[in-house]
Amino acid sequence: MTFSKSPPTHSSDIDLADPQYYLSRELTWLEFNDRVLHEAMDQRTPLLERLKFMGIFSSNLDEFFMVRIAAIKQQIEAKVSQLTPDGRTPTEQLAVASDRVQQLITQQHQHFETVLRPAMIEQGIYLLDYYDLNQEQCNYLQTYFEEQIFPVLTPLAVDPGHPFPYISNLSLNLAVVIKHPDTGEELFARVKVPKVLPRFIVLPKDLQVIDPTHPLQSQPEHSQIWTGIPLEQLIAHNLESLFPGMNIQDCYTFRVTRNADISVAEDEADDLLLAIEHGLRKRRKGGSPVRIEVDYTMPKQIRRMLQEELEVTAQDIYEVHGMLGLGDVMSFLSLPVPELKDPPWNAIVPASLRRLKSTEDGGNFFSLIAKQDFLVHHPYQSFSDTVERFITCAANDAKVLAIKMTLYRTTGDSHILKALIKAAENGKQVSVLIELKARFDEQNNINLARKLEQAGVHVVYGLVGLKTHTKVVLVVRREDEKIRRYVHIGTGNYNAKTSKLYTDVGLFSCRPELGADLTDLFNYLTGYSQQRSYRKLVVSPVNTRESFNQLIQQEIDHCQAGKSGRIVAKMNALVDPRMIANLYRASQAGVSIDLIIRGMCCLRPGLPGVSENIRVISIIGRFLEHSRIYYFNNGGDAKVLIGSADWMTRNLDRRVEVITPIEDLEISKDLQEILGIMLADNRQAWDMQSDGSYQQRRPQYGTDEESTQQILMEMAGN
Repeated sequence: MTFSKSPPTHSSDIDLADPQYYLSRELTWLEFNDRVLHEAMDQRTPLLERLKFMGIFSSNLDEFFMVRIAAIKQQIEAKVSQLTPDGRTPTEQLAVASDRVQQLITQQHQHFETVLRPAMIEQGIYLLDYYDLNQEQCNYLQTYFEEQIFPVLTPLAVDPGHPFPYISNLSLNLAVVIKHPDTGEELFARVKVPKVLPRFIVLPKDLQVIDPTHPLQSQPEHSQIWTGIPLEQLIAHNLESLFPGMNIQDCYTFRVTRNADISVAEDEADDLLLAIEHGLRKRRKGGSPVRIEVDYTMPKQIRRMLQEELEVTAQDIYEVHGMLGLGDVMSFLSLPVPELKDPPWNAIVPASLRRLKSTEDGGNFFSLIAKQDFLVHHPYQSFSDTVERFITCAANDAKVLAIKMTLYRTTGDSHILKALIKAAENGKQVSVLIELKARFDEQNNINLARKLEQAGVHVVYGLVGLKTHTKVVLVVRREDEKIRRYVHIGTGNYNAKTSKLYTDVGLFSCRPELGADLTDLFNYLTGYSQQRSYRKLVVSPVNTRESFNQLIQQEIDHCQAGKSGRIVAKMNALVDPRMIANLYRASQAGVSIDLIIRGMCCLRPGLPGVSENIRVISIIGRFLEHSRIYYFNNGGDAKVLIGSADWMTRNLDRRVEVITPIEDLEISKDLQEILGIMLADNRQAWDMQSDGSYQQRRPQYGTDEESTQQILMEMAGN
């Protein structure tokens, strides 16, 4: 990413609205995915984990096209000419994003074919091409094809009597060229590679030996673990079975990506659940195509036909030198080869909870929170033994009168769901806000909502025009004729599966102000409350922007008064231009700012006169950095906050989010220590440059690796 203008060096001459001070949201997201790809290319990462990152890169890119590129293309179709903060029109955004995507996928496939596949062979994992097989293996696969695959396939001809078939989203297909033996006419057919079949066909153990004369054969460090071929190659070499009597000329793989976003006019929907279900049916049918991936050998005339039939431009066609749909290589992580994976991690139960008698020992759990606030840090500390246990205790505790919580993404078999149903059966007042608009989790959330409603839980679906993204639980308990409220306020979803993969923090507390604030929040979410002020909590869209602006301004004021100013903020994304401008102003005033941002960052650090006091790092590792932690020095009386909101316009203005201040000094110190460990990382951290590129940190000669996530695992176990 390059910029034509050089920033001025005197802050008085600077217009902070100038587009040169802002990076493209789309390009910064692609730079994040490039860092993910680097994990697949880093030889320090175990082999099967490298394949995992290769798959994550591909699935990330699929979603990028289904959502972000689809939105840009809709803007172009609507003739939107409004410039983004970085000064680009939608057409210009699409052009630069397309160029960068092509660079990345070329790099991805080149590395997979020339580095990872040979590395797999060295370890006894043979992902072969059909022409690598010996005759005995071909004979076995011929029988396998006839018995297991052929009955599932449906060849679709394309001619005047057979219109071009519908190509479903993310489907892998074969474009088959056929010649009629009598007329010599060339015909076209499409064969879909069925998703109901495994992507990779495994050879039985007694057939896994490769022809010793073949150049791929080598002596692996240990015996062969897995040998197989891609499903599409087996289909391609048996096309005569699908088109008997015809001459198969050639076939080429291609893959289609469609717009998968759901648009619901909430103010016109009488029933939001039914409106979302209707939108899901439209998504399954598929929106307009936004990308076609094609094998690089595909002739121009076939590309042109696909382009015309699918109504895309030449810019939407991406040439791939290798196997399409590399997201499927994540399946290799299931191979039983622990030495080729990260060492397993078992989350720790906090010492204070180990002493409780049982998982349903509610009295002692609540008395523990009543004594003092405590913090949990996932996946280093167990989600099931903390958050799930808290809700289970509440469901079974006779003194608990009510449970209220928000659910954004969870699982249908979760202990939380079972506990909420149990609580309702026990006669407690249970209210759950389920966000139906959580992208790609809509159907799951609809199913959860119906289960809970059938059990007698009060279920609401959120507010018109706002996504409810906050992660909060409120438990109301009668104690000695008094009412006490217990809360959990977190940064992550109430999802046991992702709690093992995402880093998140959560606060347990029974501070009266927090309980009262959450009571007001739930009244706002479930009723007609117009609550506009809160005692302690920072709540979007009510006061989050204003609160953070004030905290930043306080650091500016300290610097202008001759004192020091300091901000450290950890989040998933920094996109909002007004927040970026405020950080620029703070830097100009002398505030020292460190930002730990996993993904998109549209701020340019290190610009003279603008952001020379701002540093940005991104941490990419085995766990997805998901926690949001905000630190403000406040003249030595530190203010630390955690919550669900990033500094994106949607989180500040169009979502329901909750940020809580941390008032316990020990917890505040713990969070500051976590931030300090991240800032010192020299293994997983990437330094952002002023032009938007990133450089990975490396240990200096003679120094040890300082890996954030490794250090936090070791600390959790002590």
